[in-house]
Amino acid sequence: MSNNNVKQVIVFRKDLLKGEKSIRKGKFAAQCAHASVSAILSLFKKEDLYSSTNEKPIGTSFSLNAFEDSPFYNWINGNYAKICLSVKNEEELVQLYNNIKETNPNIPIALIEDLGLTEFNGVPTKTCIGIGPYWNKEIDKFTKNLKLL
Repeated sequence: MSNNNVKQVIVFRKDLLKGEKSIRKGKFAAQCAHASVSAILSLFKKEDLYSSTNEKPIGTSFSLNAFEDSPFYNWINGNYAKICLSVKNEEELVQLYNNIKETNPNIPIALIEDLGLTEFNGVPTKTCIGIGPYWNKEIDKFTKNLKLL
């Protein structure tokens, strides 16, 4: 497969971008960045590191095997394609997330929940999801009807 066939998609809640719930541009950008990075990190194997004299971990090792025919290899060696799409509200966001997780667990995906410390009046709020990097045609099965943000 060509690296032009791989992308990452960020899906954000449109209701958080207008009206009473409207968030700052910086918060929006940070939430999208969290979604992108979290989806990528979900591909990595995490392992605690121990010393011979300590029962508690002294660090963490992260590893990823990316072969030439894998979506990640093609994406990281390509153009890092990202597309930002929207859903209407939290219900649609969670529904999309659950649908992808249940239907194709191979697709890297991360649901981002803001803690509410600087926005949302202290209420933890699901803001967006990061999907991929993965094959375009597989992601499109879930996102083809969503609108560009």
